[in-house]
Amino acid sequence: MRAEFPDFRLGSVLATSFTATLTERRGDAVERIPVPRRLVDWLAVSGLAVDSCTAAQLGLARELRESIHAAATAAATGAALPAAAVRVINDRSTQGRATAVLTPGGERRWQLSSPSRVEDALGVIAADAIGIISGERDGKLALCASPTCQAAFFDTSQSRTRRWCDMNTCGNRQKKARFHANRKNAGVTTP
Repeated sequence: MRAEFPDFRLGSVLATSFTATLTERRGDAVERIPVPRRLVDWLAVSGLAVDSCTAAQLGLARELRESIHAAATAAATGAALPAAAVRVINDRSTQGRATAVLTPGGERRWQLSSPSRVEDALGVIAADAIGIISGERDGKLALCASPTCQAAFFDTSQSRTRRWCDMNTCGNRQKKARFHANRKNAGVTTP
């Protein structure tokens, strides 16, 4: 990754990892794909490598990201899915022409119709979002308990009680804050 850009937050679920390219949505937002080249980088580390991206394709990607976030947030809270978000997700899904291929190792990989088809990669992401929002996958959509984050994430833990989108960032931050507050309340000073 390039040093001038923030690291990506990568999870095991493609669609919610994609929404994590904008973090701290309720605080000081951090845009992790500010330029087309960063979308190319994110797609590459997510197994959807393309050779280039235009500003217009980045715009489509951000529109999809925000639509997935809106629909996943609605699904996590039991609200009605926003019609505009559903329309964007469906449009991106149907416009992609990626195909699933089986590797010799028995894994599924996505093959894009051409190395410049960002739309194919967005179609794969949209299809993943449809799978989790519709309840087809085993897990539960939830929202991060961090008041500055509120990211939608897909909880596949056995108990389905995960509270943080990422334990190493949001969860750790909350644990540290609670630890320091408890020490302060107990009259312990930090050296």
